[in-house]
Amino acid sequence: MILLFFLLSYSVKDVKDVYEPSRKEMVEEQIIARGISDSLVIDAMLTVKRHFFVPANLMQLAYNDRPLPIGYGQTISQPYIVAIMTELLEVKKTHRVLEVGTGSGYQAAILSLLADSVFTIEILEPLARSSQAKLKVFGYNNVTVKTGDGYKGWKEHAPFDGIIVTCAPDEIPPLLLEQLSIGGRMVIPVGSYYQELLLITKDSSGLSEKSIVPVRFVPMIKGD
Repeated sequence: MILLFFLLSYSVKDVKDVYEPSRKEMVEEQIIARGISDSLVIDAMLTVKRHFFVPANLMQLAYNDRPLPIGYGQTISQPYIVAIMTELLEVKKTHRVLEVGTGSGYQAAILSLLADSVFTIEILEPLARSSQAKLKVFGYNNVTVKTGDGYKGWKEHAPFDGIIVTCAPDEIPPLLLEQLSIGGRMVIPVGSYYQELLLITKDSSGLSEKSIVPVRFVPMIKGD
């Protein structure tokens, strides 16, 4: 673990960012060209080095227009999907955000540049550990990671101004709705074979739901 931290720290501080042109091209051709207009989201996508959040043997594919495997049957989402979900959340600098499905840590890193604090849950312990290590080394200090069941949310830190779910349950978990603040927004893919990305908003009169786009996410794993 000490060696891992040393190597990651060395990579961040001392190695030229050879993927910067690829990252700029990704943002221009996959993000802006498809209608993402929030300048803060665009800046975050330009800033976070996506290649650090994929397996080493897939770094050269990090900025391609596709999801990539990260082990344990999980994936890092296509860049455009990360961007649209983030834009839909309308994160402000004062916001407390919950992410369900930490995965590689990439989405949490993006959110960390926009929010006051990010709480992220990963049910697969090896992914939780590796993403926590990366986020710490790369300086995303307002992100808190835990291993746990995302269906239950994170009651201790609720309510949340935004909740983003990066895996697909068959139905929206009721506890996540409870932990969404009044005025809050949730972005979540729902369904089994056929999935829809939904935007849930909550106000004093209740909840409203809007279907955004068909998507394909890994299933949400439920704990015991």
